Amino acid sequence: MNTRRHALLALLAGTAALTGCASPQVTDYAQERPQLELDRYFNGRILAHGIFQQRGGEVVRRFTVVMDCHWEGHQGVLDEAFTYSDGSTQRRIWRLTKHADGRYTGTADDVVGEAQGQTAGNAFRWNYTLRLPVDGKEYEVQFDDWMFLVDDRVMLNRATMSKFGVTLGEVLLSFTKT
Repeated sequence: MNTRRHALLALLAGTAALTGCASPQVTDYAQERPQLELDRYFNGRILAHGIFQQRGGEVVRRFTVVMDCHWEGHQGVLDEAFTYSDGSTQRRIWRLTKHADGRYTGTADDVVGEAQGQTAGNAFRWNYTLRLPVDGKEYEVQFDDWMFLVDDRVMLNRATMSKFGVTLGEVLLSFTKT
């Protein structure tokens, strides 16, 4: 009986320790300024510069994105034109819906199902599954995407890409309103 009690106490202590290391929530940034209004920031032309780093930190892809964005009421369209350092191009068109309490949903042709996100303060957290083409095959990878408004023109973005819970790499972006 004593051994079971020790095992239970060890399990509870381990659970408490892991809970203390929980990842941040978007609501942790509710008091941060400037206030991010996604439908206001992503309205008009946006220029972005980014990199993709593998899990070990090696930069394996650089790119620019020109975004043409517009909103009608609670519906928004973000038309992204990617140009990669190797000369290849890609286009993604997000269709977003603004909901109550800073929540957003979105779809795009290469997104599996519906993306879910929320703003609070200067932050936006966005989660989705993307069909990613690699060497003639498609893989479904999960994105945990964080954006932080720095000022009226600049927003920084860090997205962690994973598969089966294993981190594959990170995308870092800097958005600038033109």
